[in-house]
Amino acid sequence: MITGVGLFSGGLDSILAVKVLQDQGIGIIGVTYVTPFFGAEKAIQVAGQLNMDHRVVDITADHLEMVRHPKHGYGRNMNPCIDCHALMFRKAGGLMGREGADFLFSGEVLGERPMSQNKGSLIRVARESGYEEFILRPLSAKRLPMTHPEREGQVDRSGLLDLHGRGRKPQMELADHYGIADYPAPAGGCLLTDPIFSRRLRDLLEADGAVSRESLELLKIGRHLRLEEHFKLIVGRHREDNEQIKKLYAGEDLLLDVKEHPSPLGLLSAGAPDDLVRLAASVVLRYSDAPGDGTWDVEVFDGRRRWDIRARACSPEITAGLMI
Repeated sequence: MITGVGLFSGGLDSILAVKVLQDQGIGIIGVTYVTPFFGAEKAIQVAGQLNMDHRVVDITADHLEMVRHPKHGYGRNMNPCIDCHALMFRKAGGLMGREGADFLFSGEVLGERPMSQNKGSLIRVARESGYEEFILRPLSAKRLPMTHPEREGQVDRSGLLDLHGRGRKPQMELADHYGIADYPAPAGGCLLTDPIFSRRLRDLLEADGAVSRESLELLKIGRHLRLEEHFKLIVGRHREDNEQIKKLYAGEDLLLDVKEHPSPLGLLSAGAPDDLVRLAASVVLRYSDAPGDGTWDVEVFDGRRRWDIRARACSPEITAGLMI
């Protein structure tokens, strides 16, 4: 059986690309790559309905190195879309070789995203991946150069589509044709396109040489304040943030908690000097329920011992100046 390895996000376009190829009797291996910046929940949810082999693969290490130094730069925020797509196709090409599959594909639609899915970008991604001749975009194939699987008769080009542009009506009509009623609403899904997350990530990469999985996960929660060049404070916003901070706490940084009043947890970088610990305590008090006109005990825990700091809540102007 002819087999295609497809980048599978679980969105409508990737579902339709699978269906179009399955109409030709082609076997499908869908692969969903995950990092702290995007997950596989949506893909896992719908993959079981498509009668295909589905793999979820974590590429965090390679992806983070690419994010640090993207050959083709970033989009509006920290999203290196061209380099990211090329990396995914390169990884999928390795899987194609190991599985003895015949070609690669994705659900990309020409012009649907002006920067990353224009004709030049699609061709550049294919070239950078090292598998240019083997990458098929079934939904827009008739508007793109012919690929190896089409020339070899492994895929019938006449059964492929010529979709283009940002409108979703053709995809929705095709979904009706296939009886697909339940599919996710279109959304980017990548945190690197989010301006707040991107600002936090840029700050982390500039301040810290070694970046851990935990530090990347922490970027998703709480308020982030840069106290000094190598010392950052994360302050929870609600109970869920506090629970995540506890879960991700590795026992080296400092945990701060107001003793006598409901408060967010604070997580301060390990090794912070005493003056920054006192500043962090005043920031945590600022967001707690402790009355702002008094001094209160803040418990500090470094993974081994606990001690108290008596502090007063800082002013909103101070936190505004420290916020990342």
